[in-house]
Amino acid sequence: MPERDENGHLVRELHGVKLVDILEYLVARVGFPALGETIKINCFTHDPSIASSLVFLRRTPWARAKVEALYIELRTRE
Repeated sequence: MPERDENGHLVRELHGVKLVDILEYLVARVGFPALGETIKINCFTHDPSIASSLVFLRRTPWARAKVEALYIELRTRE
């Protein structure tokens, strides 16, 4: 059976999931240090914050794709 989030949407589709929710989930689950190790971008390693990371991820499609892929991977393991 396909994995679904708490709203019943398929996790792999990211339907209705906001970037801020994805980032908050990842920070709560693994923290900024582990995010910086997994996805090597400065907004996770140098003075990280949700706000600065959101600005960068909204402007950088390749980084956002990596964050979304990590989110999907972790959500499907739950």
